[in-house]
Amino acid sequence: MVLTYKKAGVDISQIKQSQKTIGKLIASTHNLQKKAKITHGFGHYAGIIEIPGGKLLATHTDGVGTKVVIANMMKKYNTIGIDCVAMNVNDIICIGATPISFVDYIAANKNDQQIFKKIVEGLVKGAKKSAVPIVGGETAIMPDVIEGKGFAFDLAGMVVGLVEKRKLILGSKIKKGDVIIGVKSTGIHSNGYSLARKALLTKYSLKDKIKGAGTIGEALLRPTEIYTKPVLEIIQKCKVNGLAHITGGAFTKLLRLKKTGYEIDNLPKIPPIMGLVEEQGVKDEEMYKTFNMGVGFCVISPKDQATKIKLIFKKHRISSYEIGQIISKRGVFVNSIKIA
Repeated sequence: MVLTYKKAGVDISQIKQSQKTIGKLIASTHNLQKKAKITHGFGHYAGIIEIPGGKLLATHTDGVGTKVVIANMMKKYNTIGIDCVAMNVNDIICIGATPISFVDYIAANKNDQQIFKKIVEGLVKGAKKSAVPIVGGETAIMPDVIEGKGFAFDLAGMVVGLVEKRKLILGSKIKKGDVIIGVKSTGIHSNGYSLARKALLTKYSLKDKIKGAGTIGEALLRPTEIYTKPVLEIIQKCKVNGLAHITGGAFTKLLRLKKTGYEIDNLPKIPPIMGLVEEQGVKDEEMYKTFNMGVGFCVISPKDQATKIKLIFKKHRISSYEIGQIISKRGVFVNSIKIA
């Protein structure tokens, strides 16, 4: 049987239609505040407003998706907060912004002090790694909304960042011949779990082992890498034309930056957990549109900047590779397969 994200219950094309509708509605609010000018609204990695003094304030919100299901199944809650911070800070740095504050939202079916403590321990660990203070949050107990046997929850957050107008990176300067530097992921990160669970857990147990990756449960729960410190250093020291966090939609995310051509033809070896998902009947094209395939972040730069950029990632103990280039033919091509 051929497995797809749509068959797992997530129809990306329909979601994009919903997002277009939402975008049109929220655009009607952009002129409501006279003290702040909307510089960039819905559709990129962060919303941007110009505040008094000429600074740009960036905001973004995200959650960890159905990875919370794996945390519940494993009864392990001290890493899911890292994912929540990562999903937010990794997005906001894509416009060149430095994250300066973070708030979280935990919704659960019941109060469990010990579990909440573990979740927040993860949030704190992620905050320290990304150097962003947690300034508040909300815990909501909603048994009629959050359903599940035992403890059930959802986790989301919001990050605020600052960037100078002259240092804003939106992808408009991307040009033919630029290289795409792919930065290593730690695994599936926090996207595609509906498909991963459908592919794996009908046949395997979370306790089953994967060669070179521990158990399936451990591989699925491995925290999302946080790229904040090396990327902010790269922005300061190198010429960068585009930045992309590879999350939901995988490499199709590159088209957020600029509607041009992205050729990816040198991917690193994919993590074992993704190889196992693929073996269950998920085609290459679906994999490239759903999972990060071992690349959690992309930096697009002139070719003469590539070595310097890779050395900075190496200094921060994160592997990176030249995985492709910008071409004239429009679209996203991964190993010669057009995915967008």
